[in-house]
Amino acid sequence: MKILLLVQKEQRVVLDRLYEGIAAHTDCDLRWLGREDQANLRRYFRREVRVEDYERIVFFLRFKQEIRQVPFIRTVPNLVILEHDACQNYFPGKYQGKFSRHYAQLPWARVISSGYAVTQRLRAEGTDAVFVPKGYDQAMLRNLGHERDIELAFVGSTKSSVYTERRRMLDEIAAREQLLITRTASGDEYLRMLNRIRFFVSADAGIGEYMIKNFEAMACGCVLCAYDQGEQENVALGFRDMENIVLYRDANELSAKLAALRADLALAARIAAAGQALAEQEYRFDRIGEKVAQALEAPLRPRPPLGAIERFRLLLGF
Repeated sequence: MKILLLVQKEQRVVLDRLYEGIAAHTDCDLRWLGREDQANLRRYFRREVRVEDYERIVFFLRFKQEIRQVPFIRTVPNLVILEHDACQNYFPGKYQGKFSRHYAQLPWARVISSGYAVTQRLRAEGTDAVFVPKGYDQAMLRNLGHERDIELAFVGSTKSSVYTERRRMLDEIAAREQLLITRTASGDEYLRMLNRIRFFVSADAGIGEYMIKNFEAMACGCVLCAYDQGEQENVALGFRDMENIVLYRDANELSAKLAALRADLALAARIAAAGQALAEQEYRFDRIGEKVAQALEAPLRPRPPLGAIERFRLLLGF
């Protein structure tokens, strides 16, 4: 399948291996769009794209820019939107409800969402939504087999308003446990930090799905202690409490489970090994890229003919 994959040039998370995974299973024309091109897709398409050359046109762009350009996006044929942040549709914040409203204006477009429960909710609203989870960069992250000299830690951002509940949960845990909260640069520094941590704390309360850091920590051999995102999500991902992950709903529950694991380090080692095996089998970006490619294959919903105003705008190029 010939696809055009449009992605963000300035992206906080390195997703090159994901794009390579998609390209390995499609005839992929990958384009990196900077802020200026994302802000004016009509101009970019007029200058750079022959839409008839592609069986699928895939957007993995900033949602903030997409929602400002619906009149043009409605003219893009064979449209698929890859979205890792649609969970923000369902919790308080500046994007609450906006994903639903955006997709309702594009009912023929397919949306590939990284949360299982989020996907189910979007489908119930009428969106052609398909679940493909997040994953990790298998070329960058792995278990180095080093001694783990940091018992309990979280690595990542807590400043964004999206992570208000994350910060609150981390503070509650830190009040009970000796928890290191830190940040690192991407790449080797991050790899080495994850390989120093025995118990990695994921505290994404209120998010509704598991962020990339969960899969990264598992792949590096940490015991992943994750805020429980619910049975639907856990079943979909193969997460089994106290077998390949440690799930908790509050700081008290996490402390109790940590006490049990400190008393049984062999159990902790088994959970870490099982979590690593699951990540390596299912959540490498090359595997996730294959799943994205599979999600592109089914026929899309028919798009209604363009209206007179849309045809006029296309004709005049604005």
